Amino acid sequence: MNNQTSQVDDLRLVATPSAVNVAEMFVRFSLMEWSLRPLVPLATQVGRHLVAAVVDNAGSGVAGFLTVRLRLQGDGLVIEVEDEQVATRPVVSPEVSGARIGVVPTAYGTRLWSELPLPNNMTAKSVPLPRREQRRSPAAEALADEPLGVDPQVMQRILSALGGPQDFRM
Repeated sequence: MNNQTSQVDDLRLVATPSAVNVAEMFVRFSLMEWSLRPLVPLATQVGRHLVAAVVDNAGSGVAGFLTVRLRLQGDGLVIEVEDEQVATRPVVSPEVSGARIGVVPTAYGTRLWSELPLPNNMTAKSVPLPRREQRRSPAAEALADEPLGVDPQVMQRILSALGGPQDFRM
């Protein structure tokens, strides 16, 4: 089995209750982009479960940050949620059927993880990743014909505000 990661996507969130729904949307969007539609129901359930454990552990004090990470690796999808609370580790019950779940302490907090098998004997390398064409945004297209140069009046105002020489010529 090849454990090399072939694709990764992550999102950093504030550990508040709204992070659970945002993480679900992130997992759903990423898996749709990666053409892994059959994994969406289980992966969103696992993602919600892991993020909820971190949010519940955060308590009512100052909310910290968490990172949700999806990795295509070998023949599975790894879902990770990292928090930055070194003092306490979140309690995660393995209540999601069909998913291995674990907790690993890190130097900066805790990493909760779950690994789901890819559908139809797929491997991470065989997952069709999104292809995007190289194109410019409409705003960049509009500016393409503008001449590049320095406006002497703008430079004069900047220099006078900085206390530099008062005579700017190009």
